[in-house]
Amino acid sequence: MRTRRDFVTLSGAAVVMGSSWFRALAQKNSPFKVSVITDEISNDFDHACSVAANEFGLGWVEIRTTWGKNVADLSSDDVARAQAVLQKYKLRVTDIASPLFKVNWPGAARVNASVKSDPVHDDAEFKKQDDVLAACIGVAKQFKTDKIRCFDFWRLADPAPHRADMDEKLRQACEIANEQGIDLVLENEPACNTARADEAARVLKAVPKLNLNWDPGNAALVGETDVFPIGFNMLPKARIHHCHVKNVVANQAGKREWAPVDKGYVDWSAQFRALKAAGYRQAVSLETHWHGGGTPEQSSRISWAGMKKALQDSQTL
Repeated sequence: MRTRRDFVTLSGAAVVMGSSWFRALAQKNSPFKVSVITDEISNDFDHACSVAANEFGLGWVEIRTTWGKNVADLSSDDVARAQAVLQKYKLRVTDIASPLFKVNWPGAARVNASVKSDPVHDDAEFKKQDDVLAACIGVAKQFKTDKIRCFDFWRLADPAPHRADMDEKLRQACEIANEQGIDLVLENEPACNTARADEAARVLKAVPKLNLNWDPGNAALVGETDVFPIGFNMLPKARIHHCHVKNVVANQAGKREWAPVDKGYVDWSAQFRALKAAGYRQAVSLETHWHGGGTPEQSSRISWAGMKKALQDSQTL
């Protein structure tokens, strides 16, 4: 007669077998590197990787923080500790989700008037970005990835007088990264100067060596009414080198807020089909953001279920 312990052991084995089957299927059939940002599950990097590999059945993860420490601040010992975890769960790294250029442009007023500007602090943070880039290049090489995510500075009340200089700073960063074999991918981010698809198309044209971390959820959050296909069709498809997966709905007050992947403005089945048709073969990385599941971990499980279904429905899995 089986005991409760036997049942728990058998249930755990079934989960592991299921995740192993999914990983094999994804690696064989999906055109994408199916991934998750680990700290969306847990700040405990080991636990997050365990869930990603053993529950979600993934072979890839995206690193933003490990044990609560930003990827740009990792020491050699931190990296070695994280590498041991990755090896334990047989995971590879899609990219370094760095905070590069998530700073104010010196001397410029933020679009959010409630944010008080400190010129001395802004200047110091801006000057530190060269060190952030250098640190992230080093970490990327250690994690055996050739991609670093960056941003386009905190959104300004009037970017026009500073736009040419901001583009030039991005060009310089691309030159430095490219010399080291690293690809800079700019995320369209609601709080930064590139948030919508049209803004992403503009900056890619202005900075030819910069590529895109396409985040249709972010574009939807700032009010794009038709992220797909209209927003997506504005973008040069060959310049999309990374993709974040999340969703957005309008609440009862009409304000847009995060949602599970299978609910909201972004039709992920259609988006996955279009990416595949465009020849996209990079990562699609779950960035949960929605916390309606009670905890980040449980919310990520719910969002992963929606993402997995969208991959299956789009025949990209």
